[in-house]
Amino acid sequence: MAGDDGARLTDSGIEVRPLYDEADLAGWDPAEKLGRPGAAPYTRGIYPSMYRGRLWTMRQYAGFGSAEATNERFKFLLAAGQTGLSCAFDLPTQMGLDSDHPRAEGEVGKVGVAIDSLEDMRLLLAGLPLDKVTTSMTINATAAILLLLYELVAEEQGVAAASLGGTIQNDILKEYVARGTYVYPPRPSMRLITDTFAYCADRLPSWNTISISGYHIREAGATAVQEIAFTIANGIAYVEAAKAAGLDVDAFAPRLSFFWNAHNNLFEEIAKFRAARRMWGRIMTDRFGATDERSKLLRFHTQTGGSTLTAQQPENNIVRVTVQALAAALGGTQSLHTNGYDEALGLPTTKAAKIALRTQQILGHESGVADTVDPLAGSYYVESLTDEVERRAWEYLGRIDDMGGAVAAIEAGFMQGEIEQSAYAYAKAVDDEEKIVVGVNRFTDEEMEPAEVFPIDPDLQRAQMARTRSVRAARHQGEVEAALAAVRAAARGSQNLLVPMRGALKAMATLGEVSDVLREEFGVYRPS
Repeated sequence: MAGDDGARLTDSGIEVRPLYDEADLAGWDPAEKLGRPGAAPYTRGIYPSMYRGRLWTMRQYAGFGSAEATNERFKFLLAAGQTGLSCAFDLPTQMGLDSDHPRAEGEVGKVGVAIDSLEDMRLLLAGLPLDKVTTSMTINATAAILLLLYELVAEEQGVAAASLGGTIQNDILKEYVARGTYVYPPRPSMRLITDTFAYCADRLPSWNTISISGYHIREAGATAVQEIAFTIANGIAYVEAAKAAGLDVDAFAPRLSFFWNAHNNLFEEIAKFRAARRMWGRIMTDRFGATDERSKLLRFHTQTGGSTLTAQQPENNIVRVTVQALAAALGGTQSLHTNGYDEALGLPTTKAAKIALRTQQILGHESGVADTVDPLAGSYYVESLTDEVERRAWEYLGRIDDMGGAVAAIEAGFMQGEIEQSAYAYAKAVDDEEKIVVGVNRFTDEEMEPAEVFPIDPDLQRAQMARTRSVRAARHQGEVEAALAAVRAAARGSQNLLVPMRGALKAMATLGEVSDVLREEFGVYRPS
């Protein structure tokens, strides 16, 4: 992107000079700014050997339609060499609505898999080695419910809860900022999150209890600087809430993880990842007094940028995804999802999903990117850019602290307003051709070739509704009502909510029924 005077700018508006040399790092101390991989300040990575010891987890996103169809896609991806599972859920599931709810009409199975009850989770996970693969679930307002269903199925399969590995996104604050799949107001939602921290510390010690997400903040139009600043601010709020609930920081912080976006500006994205790691290590050490080294590590998953994909000339997206995946690898990600080239048109087809996975495999095994740790360390440009991204992010954090923290800043609409301004500026730059998007505003084709689009089963909703009603008809209704009453009592008191919720789900209460109890007790969030 170019500024008014023709200067080259990164996506965050940082000016890029034609040449960088030793003068740009005058007074720059490698020991202070870089250190060694696996040691403070963690700029170079959170593990000493990084990919020399183990490649990042290749975790392709899946989840669509029915539990059975998603289970088939999981098995296809594992057979193709994927090393971790990642699941999307449909909008009703995200909003705590069963598939036969009137508001679910037309949305069942559209943007993810429909999960209404323990029976659906059994079908989703059938035949999968839950003791050997880790599973990431992109779910927020109903994250505790999906985690409990996963735990219950693993128990039925004979897999101990203590051996389960995976991640729930469980980041509700970014929903108020950027995405909108919230149910309850912020403060009771924070209680659900801290209860999940405590529950997992006791029962699922290897589970990542939250994936603090910058991805959706970036997709909404934030810059790279805003992405890490607002996400880290949310992370600070979660740590503060957990400490206020009486949890010791070193008891839960080692299971915190982050979720970043990767866009096309290769060097700014690399700088963003390095700066974020350095900032989080400092925050956990200086602000929260963490003493366990694991509490200071910013472990993160990366997904390539969905908003960067174009419906025009969709094969070009293969190149975009490759550049973005390279940025993630050079930035030190722990796991990675690469988007299908056809995702601007619909859910990824099997062909697109395989190409996306092969992109990661080629990067990991053929490019040499994994041969040495942090290969760009000491670059005049990369180090200068890392410092500037970090400086601007700290400025944002200072403003948010002055407002009273992330929750107060969200309630005041601060983050939302900043993102809207950035999104408008980017759209205007594309319209004015200051920002070139190949195939959209330059190098265009007059005609679009027809593309294969993932098919949606028109009978899916009817079948899913029938299964959910069958579950309700077959269960012991008295047990369900007693279990839901226990959930209500816990919501009114201070007991950890996940304990009675687990009992209700085991008794075959549905996701919607458990969510309805909490809706009645906590209320529903309405943005001002």
